Amino acid sequence: MARKSKSNLSELFIEENKDQIYENALAEIQSFELPLGTTLRSVYDDQPNAHQKFMEKLDACIRNHDREIEKMCNFHHQGFVDAITELLKVRADAEKLKVQVTDTNRRLQDAGKEVIAQTEEIIRCRVQQRNITTVVEKLQLCLPVLEMYSKLKEQMSVKRYYSALKTMEQLENLYLPRVSQYRFCQIMIENLPKLREEIKEISMSDLKDFLESIRKHSDRIGETAMKQAQQQKTFSTALQKQNNVNYGRNMHLGRNRILESKNEITLKRTFEDEDEHEEEVLTAQDLVDFSPVYRCLHIYSVLGDGEIFENYYRKQRRKQARLVLQPQSSMHETVEGYRRYFSQIVGFFVVEDHILHVTQGLVTRTYTDELWNMALSKIIAVLRTHSSYCSDPDLVLELKNLIVVFADTLQGYGFPVNRLFDLLFEIRDQYNETLLKKWSGLFRDIFEADNYSPIPIANEEEYRIVISKFPFQDPELDKQSFPKKLPMSQSVPQIYMQVKEFIYASLKFSESLHRSSTEIDDMLRKSTNLLLTRTLSSCLQNLIKKPHIGLTELVQIIINTTHLEQACKYLEDFISNVTNISQLTVHTARLYGLSTFKDARHAAEGEIYTKLNQKIDEFIQIADYDWTMSESDGRASGYLMDLINFLRSTFQVFTHLPGKVAQTACMSACQHLSMSLMQMLLDTELKQISMGAIQQFNLDVIQCELFASSEPVPGFQGDTLQLAFIDLRQLLDLFMVWDWSTYLADYGQATSKYLRVNPSTALTLLEK
Repeated sequence: MARKSKSNLSELFIEENKDQIYENALAEIQSFELPLGTTLRSVYDDQPNAHQKFMEKLDACIRNHDREIEKMCNFHHQGFVDAITELLKVRADAEKLKVQVTDTNRRLQDAGKEVIAQTEEIIRCRVQQRNITTVVEKLQLCLPVLEMYSKLKEQMSVKRYYSALKTMEQLENLYLPRVSQYRFCQIMIENLPKLREEIKEISMSDLKDFLESIRKHSDRIGETAMKQAQQQKTFSTALQKQNNVNYGRNMHLGRNRILESKNEITLKRTFEDEDEHEEEVLTAQDLVDFSPVYRCLHIYSVLGDGEIFENYYRKQRRKQARLVLQPQSSMHETVEGYRRYFSQIVGFFVVEDHILHVTQGLVTRTYTDELWNMALSKIIAVLRTHSSYCSDPDLVLELKNLIVVFADTLQGYGFPVNRLFDLLFEIRDQYNETLLKKWSGLFRDIFEADNYSPIPIANEEEYRIVISKFPFQDPELDKQSFPKKLPMSQSVPQIYMQVKEFIYASLKFSESLHRSSTEIDDMLRKSTNLLLTRTLSSCLQNLIKKPHIGLTELVQIIINTTHLEQACKYLEDFISNVTNISQLTVHTARLYGLSTFKDARHAAEGEIYTKLNQKIDEFIQIADYDWTMSESDGRASGYLMDLINFLRSTFQVFTHLPGKVAQTACMSACQHLSMSLMQMLLDTELKQISMGAIQQFNLDVIQCELFASSEPVPGFQGDTLQLAFIDLRQLLDLFMVWDWSTYLADYGQATSKYLRVNPSTALTLLEK
């Protein structure tokens, strides 16, 4: 029973749980809070008859709700009926009210139409006003953009490109971003790069025009710069010379007067030039408008293409430099050719120097130095080539002056010019060569025009004129009365004056070379030595060798060279006065004129000996001996007497020669005459000689001995001159006396009477 009661209790508990489950399910279904699927699955949990039981529970729940609804409806039904009755009562009043409201609405509508119209007009005006205000605000925002763009267009039209670029920059950075939503702004933004490119093209075109302009005007710029440098230097030099009280005090009188007059003229012209150019001094920027360069540089810098512009400018200027440095083929023919060449180069570098100092970075000192070094090498090569064609010393001197002005001008702009002055030393050698060639012609003309006779002096005035040209001093001659003759010929003072003129000409080149007086003195002495030892010496040697120069001319040449040799010390004094350098200076060179004139004199002496011998040979050739005559004519031969008379008159001319020269000439002539007579006797073509011919020949030798003993040239001691004929005398005595026994007995002894007779010679003559 207990077990049964437990089972019943369990069943009862289960039933109660199931009912609770169904109740929960129905509550969840009614709440609509959970998904029905979950609720239904909890109902259908695989228990038997769960569906049926649930449906029963559901029907029971429905019935309960129906009963509650019915109770509620029954509770509220009377209130509903009362409400309907009240509504029906107010229906009529509602209709009246509706009519009244409709009528009131109509009357209000009719009355508000004018107000509505006015209100709409006010609304429209308010909208227009708001739109106008908006437009004004937008226009005020756009007007600065438009004004700036208009300003940009105006700047472009008047070619203010740099300002235009600044305006563009303001537009892009400040104004356009404010109104970038408008279409016209987009058009402006699209046009700005095009305007920049246009500005770049225009500025580059202006730069090209500028480069072409300075290429055309570089010679004028350079000419102006060189003229200013030359005027400044001339003025400074003139003032320095004027202030130097001791300048030129020891100069030669004639040179002093020339220099003083030149200084006065130079000072006068210098002061006039200074007054003329004091008000206005033209510079490179006065002759050329540099604004295109500045403008283009600024434009490219603003555009960020400064480096491109710098490279382009330098490249174009290098090309122009090569064109400027290319000389004309005929440049060496005239001074103007060189002047134009130098002016173009100076103009080029003056422009570059100006660009260097007024711009920042367009050109640098390194760039200009590199360009100058390149140009300097080319200039030196060109000058070496073209100056070598110059044969006129005046043209070479003009070239030197141009180079000095050229160098001084560029040195004033900071360019190194030492190599140019080194080149001038090379050109100086060439200048000296051209001077030597010119003076060689002058010397030849002087020698050709000389009469080779002593200079006749009729009065004191003529004597002073000669003395002013040539430093001649002879106390004995001064004591003589007029008229008188100077021992040298007219070529001597002319040669002396030409040597001084050569020194002047050489000095002209040495001036303005930035060298010390000692160096100039040394250069003058060296060039003068070349003139004496090479040019004048060569002219004298050629003169001496000329066929038409006779013995008289040769004697005069020897006299002339003696006086020129004595005048060398005066030339040294003259150079010292010109350079203001004392001869006592250790390094002062000496003139080599002494050796030059000695050599010329020795050559003339040798030529005298040669011509005397040639003249003797001419007389010998006309000798016409009858070698078979039976007896002599009793007198000397006519040709021999003519020869002796010729020698006697010739030796009289030798009285002005140094004693040794005349004695040597006389001895040489007698020896040659003796040898010629001896060869005549020993001639192989002569087969037979009669005693009459020997006697006639002996008479001729006697005349020769008498001539020798008459002392035709003073200074011989004893029978020195007669010894020239001793060989002939002993040979003839042997045949005239026929003293063969004595000859054979004494042969070989120092005391022999016929010591000078050669056995072979005696035998040859004996056979004849």
